[in-house]
Amino acid sequence: MSAYLELKLAWALYQRPPQQLAQAESTKLDAVAGRQRLLEAKILSSPEAAQAVVTPVSVADRLAEIRARYTDAEAFTADLGGIGLDVSGLEAEIARDLRIEGVLDHISVSVPPATDVDAEIYYRVHLGRFVQPERRTLRHILVTFSGAAEKQSAQALLDDLRCRIVDADDFGDCALRHSHCPTALEGGILGTLSRGKLYAELDAVAFGLTAGGLSTTIETSVGLHLLRCDEIHPAITPQFFDVRERILDSLNETRRKIAMKEWIKKLPD
Repeated sequence: MSAYLELKLAWALYQRPPQQLAQAESTKLDAVAGRQRLLEAKILSSPEAAQAVVTPVSVADRLAEIRARYTDAEAFTADLGGIGLDVSGLEAEIARDLRIEGVLDHISVSVPPATDVDAEIYYRVHLGRFVQPERRTLRHILVTFSGAAEKQSAQALLDDLRCRIVDADDFGDCALRHSHCPTALEGGILGTLSRGKLYAELDAVAFGLTAGGLSTTIETSVGLHLLRCDEIHPAITPQFFDVRERILDSLNETRRKIAMKEWIKKLPD
């Protein structure tokens, strides 16, 4: 098995070099690398591979990308040594990798690009995928507690604050003074969120509030909360031309992958 392939896949799958992987991760890496090596061998044995050109500049650029993953040169050299590679050996493996990429790019170039008609048909058929769901701009005050007495005190505090808060500025001041959440420094702002981003108990209440509305006290596993909805952002369905480029990019990428797979299937074993 190629040491470079092992290194490349380890970073892609686990963001770590091979020697830092757990046993289960190493086992998976070996299986993936074995399949990848067979596939690469088929590609490199094709007539198209003999025509692929790899320049020293492209090798140097890819080497620089790999070096950039490391905090210093010593860590880079140590990882190479750990898998039995030096810089010249790595450059040879990079050149091999770039040749494979060049072949696949050549195959994909011949694929007819998707048209606006293709994109609009996709948009109409999959319209639900493009809908931006309703979102709420929310703030909260969190008061944590330990034991029944502290819980009762926290409840009393939030009840009092709820009676005194008039607007977003009041809420922000109270959050800064009383909230036990780091968001206190930003006036309790949780952000502009869609459903499912908060604790279930908070989520259910948040999406029932009116703009400017305050919740009653809500209990979660981390404490007692008071929520405010600053603004409601209704669900939006973008127009076709707002998502046209994104759809075309996706369709073209899918077509290229299909063309590559079909070409590889026709290669002799």
